[in-house]
Amino acid sequence: MKKTLILFQLLVVSIGLNAQSILPKVNPPALASIKESDLKKDLYALADAHFKGRSGGSIDELKAAMWIGEMYREIGLKPAGDDGTYFQYFNIWRNRINHQSTIQINNQSLKWWSEVAVAQMANCNINAPILYVNKDDIAGLSVENVKGKVIAMEADPAMYNPAVSLPSWRYARSVQARYGNPLIAKGALAIVFVADEIGEQTWEDASANFKRGAYEVDGGPAMSITNTVPVIWVRSTAKNVLQKGDAFLKANIIIEQYDYPSVNIIGKLEGTDPKLSKEYLLYSGHTDAHGIRNPVNGDSIYYGADDNASIDVAMFAIARAFKKNPSKRSVLFVIHGAEERGLLGSKWYAGHSTVPINNIVTVLNADMIGRNHPDSAAVLGTQSPHKNSSELVDMLYQANFEGPQFKLDTLWDKPSHPEGWYFRSDHLPYARLGIPSLMFTTLLHPDYHTPLDNAERIDYAKLKKMTDWMYRLGWKVANAPKRPAKETGFKLER
Repeated sequence: MKKTLILFQLLVVSIGLNAQSILPKVNPPALASIKESDLKKDLYALADAHFKGRSGGSIDELKAAMWIGEMYREIGLKPAGDDGTYFQYFNIWRNRINHQSTIQINNQSLKWWSEVAVAQMANCNINAPILYVNKDDIAGLSVENVKGKVIAMEADPAMYNPAVSLPSWRYARSVQARYGNPLIAKGALAIVFVADEIGEQTWEDASANFKRGAYEVDGGPAMSITNTVPVIWVRSTAKNVLQKGDAFLKANIIIEQYDYPSVNIIGKLEGTDPKLSKEYLLYSGHTDAHGIRNPVNGDSIYYGADDNASIDVAMFAIARAFKKNPSKRSVLFVIHGAEERGLLGSKWYAGHSTVPINNIVTVLNADMIGRNHPDSAAVLGTQSPHKNSSELVDMLYQANFEGPQFKLDTLWDKPSHPEGWYFRSDHLPYARLGIPSLMFTTLLHPDYHTPLDNAERIDYAKLKKMTDWMYRLGWKVANAPKRPAKETGFKLER
């Protein structure tokens, strides 16, 4: 079931022979050096309990980064971080609810995170009556009905698919997008969602996520919370009180802010061509997982084996191959910090690259490449409006034809897909700069962002096929006479 759950709902298509596929199949020179045994050994080490889930901005993420740096050194990569090291440190700014904040309904204080949670933070002091509405009435509410009022309603699972919208805390985001945001646009003072059945089922994960707050890199646009309207969740037991029509809300929400470090780990292999070696192919992954959180089956360490140790160890294997047989262009291996905090490491590197940013010709990013059906995969960035280089996509298909011949899912790369996953991984900051970029993945599974995403559950044969494919494409890019051309008029819009 776990291997077919996502595929059961997807349109999976075979990529047929395109114009390039009539060419002879060509194997990169060091393909045989990529070994399943190495991938398995490295992944068990990185996804070990010793690193306690590698939470972004924690000492455990920094410990894992030091281990990755040592792996770079053993492979023979040259340091390409700051100050002659493999490391590029940056600050994370965290905004969260201060423990002195209070929320009351009818003068009854609610217990933080067990009885009440804030899904959208806002510094505010509210003392106002609550207008309870039914979801069917929302469309007919005018600005006059809503402006300056606290609006309460029961959450509703419309447009939410628990098999696709993972992890479970994303349910709250779906509800807010459908019902909360239109009310905010009409001038609501605050939104109160009453947990329905799914809200109750997902409460523990959602409240734990909201408790952590929001994150930004130093100098980023979201360093300060500018929301003025809080979005509040209460348990289903509050519904009767709110429906009576005489309830009122007192909320004093205080946001506190502090910073702590994260780090990118960067190594490089210099190219052999005097001219092309000044250009770079960039492989991208991320260090962090989700640390220690709510237990599942008695285990609270979120190991992050598939997400994203799978690509990190694939990058080690690819680096060994390029070390054995260097390419004409130089190759960068960037494992970003704090991806799970909002793509913070890649955002920082894209703005503070340790090589000339215009010399990065392609970014090959990956997120989760070791699960689900052995013959299926997806690559995001292959169709408009996400596609920013047709030449790169052609090389991708040629590499698939020459190697694994995966059947490629196309639904997750469509702008209509409810998860918008193209916007949720580390290729995005580079794509925003117009750099030809792709994201490899074998898609979500029920163990995503849980302690069950562990090394025992990885399909290592499939992980090797994905690694081979990324190496095949990278070899083509790193030796092509010209860099992949950017799509004319490319403009990335969500």
